[in-house]
Amino acid sequence: MHTTPSLLTGLDALPVRWEVDGTLGAPVDAVAELLLAVAEGRVGDDNLLLLARASAARQGAMTVVAGSGAGAYHAEFAGPVEPLEIHVDRDRSKVAVQSWYAGVHAVTACPAGTRVTHRVHRVLPGHPGFAAGIAEIGLRVRMARDLRQVLDVIADRLGC
Repeated sequence: MHTTPSLLTGLDALPVRWEVDGTLGAPVDAVAELLLAVAEGRVGDDNLLLLARASAARQGAMTVVAGSGAGAYHAEFAGPVEPLEIHVDRDRSKVAVQSWYAGVHAVTACPAGTRVTHRVHRVLPGHPGFAAGIAEIGLRVRMARDLRQVLDVIADRLGC
């Protein structure tokens, strides 16, 4: 039987191009439960929180569908945009998402409580969602802003 390596395994083998992180004064298990919540249905604060602030999700036009294999999903959009590939590894507290770029969010313990790291490993210039120049200009700022929004939702939900 031939098995295809998961998105997460493939990205873990690549060098990090950009990285941002943030901390929450909450237990790792509680943060991981919210960050790694991915199931079939509409994307929102309780499902694929990482993408809940994306314009398609805010418009109700992004839906998660189960893929093949444990922890494998994809998010479909209303319209001509290709689906995102998603892989969740709850045992390692990681979730990988691939669209025009491929990145991993990881949850680890730290002295302050929980550290959430977002690393981008690969940019796919041939992807229809790729806009020339955006990968080098402002992506790290955008990553930091997006991570802060996710952490704010988790902090609000956990009361920390």
